[in-house]
Amino acid sequence: MLSISLGKKLCGSNYPLSIAFIVVNEFCERFSYYGMRAVLTLYFISFFHWDENLSTAVYHAFSALCYFTPVIGAIMADSWLGKYKTIIYLSIVYVVGHLIKSVGAIPSLGNQVVHVVLSMVGLFLIALGTGGIKPCVSAFGGDQFEEEHTSERSKFFSVFYLSINAGSLISTFVTPVLRGDVKCFGEDCYALAFGVPAALMVLALVVFIAGSGLYRKMPPQGNVLIEVCKCIGFAIKNRLKNRSHHIPKRDHWLDWASEKYSKQLIGEVKMVTRVLFLFIPLPMFWALFDQQGSRWTLQATKMNADFGIYVLQPDQMQFLNPLLILVFIPIFDLGLYPLISMCKFNFTPIKKMATGMILAGMAFGLAAIVEVKINETDMPQLVPKESLIQVLNLAKNPVQVTIQDQDLFQQPVEAFQDPAEYSNLILNGEQQNLRFILQHQGLSLTFNYTVKEKSVYSLIVFEGEGSLSSRLITDLKAKPENGLAAVRFINGLSQDANLTIDSKQFVAVQKNYGVSEYLLLERDKYSNGKCITEMGEFTLDLGLLDFGASYTVVVTNVSGDAVKTWKSEDIKANSVHMAWQLPQYLLISAGEVMFSITGLAFSYSQSPASMKSVLQAGWLLTVAVGNTFVLVVAQAAPMAQWAEFVLFTVLLFAVCILFSIMGYFYVSVDPEDLREKEEKTETPSRGNMISLVTQKTKL
Repeated sequence: MLSISLGKKLCGSNYPLSIAFIVVNEFCERFSYYGMRAVLTLYFISFFHWDENLSTAVYHAFSALCYFTPVIGAIMADSWLGKYKTIIYLSIVYVVGHLIKSVGAIPSLGNQVVHVVLSMVGLFLIALGTGGIKPCVSAFGGDQFEEEHTSERSKFFSVFYLSINAGSLISTFVTPVLRGDVKCFGEDCYALAFGVPAALMVLALVVFIAGSGLYRKMPPQGNVLIEVCKCIGFAIKNRLKNRSHHIPKRDHWLDWASEKYSKQLIGEVKMVTRVLFLFIPLPMFWALFDQQGSRWTLQATKMNADFGIYVLQPDQMQFLNPLLILVFIPIFDLGLYPLISMCKFNFTPIKKMATGMILAGMAFGLAAIVEVKINETDMPQLVPKESLIQVLNLAKNPVQVTIQDQDLFQQPVEAFQDPAEYSNLILNGEQQNLRFILQHQGLSLTFNYTVKEKSVYSLIVFEGEGSLSSRLITDLKAKPENGLAAVRFINGLSQDANLTIDSKQFVAVQKNYGVSEYLLLERDKYSNGKCITEMGEFTLDLGLLDFGASYTVVVTNVSGDAVKTWKSEDIKANSVHMAWQLPQYLLISAGEVMFSITGLAFSYSQSPASMKSVLQAGWLLTVAVGNTFVLVVAQAAPMAQWAEFVLFTVLLFAVCILFSIMGYFYVSVDPEDLREKEEKTETPSRGNMISLVTQKTKL
């Protein structure tokens, strides 16, 4: 039975007051979802210390689940609970998932197994909640309008989708700031970055419940998706039963359902299956598109994020997509498409979608080029029976270094000479004992060190106790993660030193060229540090520690109220600027406008009103399948990142060709023409057939 609305309107208009609660609810929910998802990949890498492939796979498994579960929500709403109760119950599940996810991000709560279990349970509940309410909220908003207020309903959907993009835009900019710029428990504050979206989801639920007395609540009316599946299943089953050559063939395989289902239903299912057939190549677009939150975010961690007036977090670049969508939609609808029409070019929906695929493929081609440039500042790839070495000469005069069986360092190493790059050590096994000969001021000294394969070393040469000495120390094998800077200290003083880098970073270094462990620091200028020795407290100025670089800082002597230092950049800083990602975001966002919006509008135009929810379900499943494909590639075929980008580019171009061929042979139809034709031919009395009731539910 229909619950009677109180009839309250917004400011004397035909807009029900209830839609204000629905729009605010949607804004908060989208803020909650996109804000949480924006920091998810870096959470897996930094908090769980998973590798990039596993982090990418789990991210896309979660995204895929979010687009499988709308089918569950639609069935619950249409066949059992109704849209209102489904939204309430699944929103509660959603909130619980967020809370569990936030608690799982508290470092002091249990070990890593506890964190992983809590996070996975939380993500599963979030996927069930966000996917389950996805088909219900917009349709529930549409239910609030009287049938005659079609114009107001149309404008409501425009405002509704504006709230979605606004929530996405704000959250993808804000939550990375909460993660990276706010510190809690001595590290990035993931608990806060997940906690704020959780609070927004609680607010979304409270706002939705607050409008309860104003809503028009439709009772469940049966789910058209189930009827379509039953019709298709019966047709297949009936055809398999009647494979005899004596039985006359039928024009279409779905005609084998005519013993049980009406001609109208069968005709409409035929139209739907024609469009669903066109959907087969579409998952590849989403496989590329959704990597903005995984592979592209990981690419941004290896870039220079300093924009002068503001330093972006790597996961903040995702905010460009919703921003560009809001910009591109009016430009395309009011400018580009009319201009193309004036040029007498028939830019059909199929052509628009194919163009969107091409733009997305080009975006990944640019991403591959950017990745190649990024790799130029990476450490060389370590291989078996090989290591890397550099020499840091901390003595006052040049030193000639000779290594057993190696043809390296032809020229003497000058005092405090910053090495240009590491040199390759070729070994005869997994490890080898090598003899190092140092020639200094006419003297020759020999030192023996054991070198292991796939390792990186610095040979520090210094003067101690009146003679030349040396030490072989282990360096980082790769750049620090997430754009952090790594720094270690060598104490050239004759006294132990306690170094304070900032208010939270302290390190003690033993005298006479003692070496500290590496510290990981945010990219910044560190000019207010302290060095405390037996002689007193001195100022320590490290200068700029840049994105992705590794430094060795040598404390050489004390001068006045400050200590003098020498800084060597062992691993080069990220030199490719994050702004180089802008072209790929421009292309893929333009591709989304041409592909996604056009695709939905086209598929809706090719189906009867009763079948629109089925097509929406099919559309969402293409997103789920695309994400599933990414996780399979990430786990089953690991490769160099630039090569993976090229692979996805080639695959999408190939799929685009296939889709264009399928679209070329597709003949557009008008559902109303089919309906009128069948109304003329339909036999009135077919009591053994199931008729289809038109549904309004949108998946």
